[in-house]
Amino acid sequence: MRKFLSFFAVICSVMTFAQQQGKLRKVAAVGFLNVENLWDTIRSADYIDGTKDIKNPAFHRSIPLDSIKFLEAEKYDGQWSDGALKGKKVVRYQSGSEEFTPKSAKNYNTKIYNAKLANEAKVISELGSQYTKTAPAVVGLIEVENRQVIEDLIKQPALAKFDYGIIHYNSYDYRGIDVALIYQKRRFTITNSLKKELKVYGDNGKREYTRDILVVTGFLDNEKVAFFMNHWPSRRGGEAISLPKRNAAAALLKQQMDSIRTADPSTKLFAMGDFNDDPVSSSLKNHLKAQANPKDLTEENPYLNLMYPLYKKGIASLAYQDAPNLFDQIIVSKNLISDQVTKEYSVFKAEIFAPAYLVNKEGNYKGYPFRSWNGDQFTGGYSDHFPAFVILQKEP
Repeated sequence: MRKFLSFFAVICSVMTFAQQQGKLRKVAAVGFLNVENLWDTIRSADYIDGTKDIKNPAFHRSIPLDSIKFLEAEKYDGQWSDGALKGKKVVRYQSGSEEFTPKSAKNYNTKIYNAKLANEAKVISELGSQYTKTAPAVVGLIEVENRQVIEDLIKQPALAKFDYGIIHYNSYDYRGIDVALIYQKRRFTITNSLKKELKVYGDNGKREYTRDILVVTGFLDNEKVAFFMNHWPSRRGGEAISLPKRNAAAALLKQQMDSIRTADPSTKLFAMGDFNDDPVSSSLKNHLKAQANPKDLTEENPYLNLMYPLYKKGIASLAYQDAPNLFDQIIVSKNLISDQVTKEYSVFKAEIFAPAYLVNKEGNYKGYPFRSWNGDQFTGGYSDHFPAFVILQKEP
């Protein structure tokens, strides 16, 4: 494990931007980070007012518990989904919210929250900067509680000067965590955004609530693009028994990607996130049909997994019980693959970002990602996943 991560660190400290500027005329970094439970310090609940427009995410919001008494709501024990909630005003308590408060065993107070924000902002600001000399143009976020924590994040000194905008919707996830996207407003212009609800069920037939897939379309430096932010169902209960849920996520993602590509084949697609599966897993290979090699790209199979070569080299983004995995991946459409620099963006390279400060230096978890929590103890670390990014290049 230690050997694998030391090799990992060497790979991620490759050539500088200065050495590459002859090739990288105009560049952009797109990446994402699992921020490992970025919660505020206030216990919250989900509130949906289905008497208005249930399809409008403005009426699905995270609220502090002490605000519930001011809202009209009713007890609801059924399936937490759009159709079932029509005509109802419902409060649903988040199972993870109580854990991240000053009164919890974690003693999660303002000081820890601010340290957590500063840490995540530092990582984000440096994604791809060895090539671009600036912060990434677009960044996906995984495990955020609500919009407020993202607002607080982009106001951190390391990020504030880049004027990031936010795209976030509350999901039905049982813990209360969501995915989101932040973007530099001067570089990315949104044309549309939506969430696609992933409906999966346990062996007992009951709905299991997980994260939505976030779909965002727009123009990155005047080129038409689409981003698909993912945090697929975990391997809780075992890899094999939970695989059908990730297969369902892969099918939903492919349907969304195919839809946008059919509407306009020139749109450049980026699917990224924590897939809770490796590049060789059935969900990604057989259901999303993400190809391992550019030579295998066709009109029927137009999506390339940029992380497959890294996986074959033994590079990982996390490890559990000494088993390394590359769950954090970026998959792109074939119109982003080119043998030469042209007037449109193409992929230069993709990396797992693991500078020394993100790697645990001691103890039983030496060489693992330097995570924020060891049980209920705040470590001062960053995340239990290494982030990933892709560098795009084109002529000026």
